[in-house]
Amino acid sequence: MHHVVLERWSRGTSCLHRRDPRAKIIILFTFLVVVSSTPIWAAPFLPVYAVLPVTALLAARLPLGGALARAAAILPFCAVFAVISFAAGDSARALALVQKSYLSALAVLAIVGATPMPLLINGLRSLRVPRYLLQVIQFLYRYLFVISEQAQHMRLAAASRGGLQGSRFSSWRLRAAAGAVAVLFWKSYHRAEATYRAMLSRGFEGRFHLLAAPAFGWADVLLLVLGVMGPLALRLSMVLLEKWIL
Repeated sequence: MHHVVLERWSRGTSCLHRRDPRAKIIILFTFLVVVSSTPIWAAPFLPVYAVLPVTALLAARLPLGGALARAAAILPFCAVFAVISFAAGDSARALALVQKSYLSALAVLAIVGATPMPLLINGLRSLRVPRYLLQVIQFLYRYLFVISEQAQHMRLAAASRGGLQGSRFSSWRLRAAAGAVAVLFWKSYHRAEATYRAMLSRGFEGRFHLLAAPAFGWADVLLLVLGVMGPLALRLSMVLLEKWIL
């Protein structure tokens, strides 16, 4: 799993990495609610919210440039709806949609990058998130590694046979890529089935147990208070600004 960037980031030793995942989850939920509830007219002021996830990234000692670039992966998905809003004459809504989506992705990236997935799942379980939803999340996350590793093996095999040479957009390369995708998912499916059978044979009962559950200490309480007050203070300033403008 060394090739997965988020997995490598989450294994850090910063002060934010050591905090209880429940505190970080509550802070993230508060931030997402505050950002999503910000009115459309405040779109020019939305970049102010970026101070909070950027501060979290710096506290976790994560590469700021890499996080900002990876958060942009959400933009192609929200751009479709932003273009529709812009074409309908609502440019403010289009701008707000893009900014809110990016800020939300950056905040999620900061928390996931500072929390190992087993601890994050355990924190969600402690907060009474439905069990089946947690199972979907943890299996999806773990089997992404299976697909990623299989894809790298196939790419290395194709490169060693000269299969990556030639024009990037030639028709035969497109046909080869389509066939490779089918083979990738076929191999990944069979490997995932073998992995699941191995887990059942070792007594898997639907959840991953931790060797040591984290304790909620005073540092976690302080982080929770500051992390919740930050976005709420910014949201309150938006309300006061709205009253002052109107």
